[in-house]
Amino acid sequence: MIGSISLDLDDKWSYMKTHGDARWEDYPSYLSVFVPRMLHLLRELNLHITFFVVGKDAATASNTSLLKQIVEDGHEIGNHSFHHEPWLHLYSRDKLIEEFERSESAIESSTGSKTVGFRGPGFSSSDSVLSILSERGYLYDCSTFPTFLGPIARCYYFMHSNLGKQEREQRDHLFGTWDAGFKPMRPFLWTFDDQHRLVRNRGAKHSLVEIPVTTMPWLKVPIHLSYVMYLSSFSRLLAKTYFYFALRLCQLNGIEPSLLLHPLDFMGADDEPDLSFFPAMTLSSKEKMDLGKDLLTWMQKRFDCVTMKEHALRVARRLHPSRDSGARVSNI
Repeated sequence: MIGSISLDLDDKWSYMKTHGDARWEDYPSYLSVFVPRMLHLLRELNLHITFFVVGKDAATASNTSLLKQIVEDGHEIGNHSFHHEPWLHLYSRDKLIEEFERSESAIESSTGSKTVGFRGPGFSSSDSVLSILSERGYLYDCSTFPTFLGPIARCYYFMHSNLGKQEREQRDHLFGTWDAGFKPMRPFLWTFDDQHRLVRNRGAKHSLVEIPVTTMPWLKVPIHLSYVMYLSSFSRLLAKTYFYFALRLCQLNGIEPSLLLHPLDFMGADDEPDLSFFPAMTLSSKEKMDLGKDLLTWMQKRFDCVTMKEHALRVARRLHPSRDSGARVSNI
């Protein structure tokens, strides 16, 4: 059974921006520390994953060599928007198109890679986002987060933030809404008519693979590493048992897991004291690196770990509508 692994390459400034810290406008960065650290770990594990890159970081000249090294190491590059604003659902269509044009151009110029996958910041999405992805020939989206706990995570974030009323309203979909818990756990196809408008499968002309961020089967609670690291701040044994149990449930239910990572899953307050508001930052970078390595190794032993693109290609071949519908998935 396959499993995919991806990492949202959110830089320091993006966390500060979402948190409401005005210093984000100086675009502080930890990529020069994090990227070599993460690439070293992935080489050690012989793992190839997908890095979702923010366009603004790709457009920063000092990051070019770091991002090129990701590609040279054999990892896939995905699109994580240009401005990293978790309120894409509030964007006009014209603004969304500009966001995609800028991010794609910056990422391709910096890395030499054309992106075929997208994840919205903070799991932000909309019908317009999906339609534009179809228009622009993307193979897959992975912005779906099927859990009921998104609003609780958002409340926690707001409690530890410096956000005003307007900023909180802007972020009212951060980490998803209550109804996200009713969304499918398994990959599925979004289908579109010849104008790239969302339609049901019948008569569809275009398709887009959706790979949800995996949550625990049945309970639909998060299992991505940020959540597991938070549990480990109470008990390392609890965190590992929770993660192993969740992936075992995936095996038993025939669910191909798609595991999400973030930079702060491998960085501690000893690296970035300014980000101490983020859960599990009481752990040191060494504690996180050691636990992260253990968890990824455990997953490797039980799943054929692939990039998001490879996962999407296999899903597309399995779920693609019959030729009679005329629908097609781009980039296969």
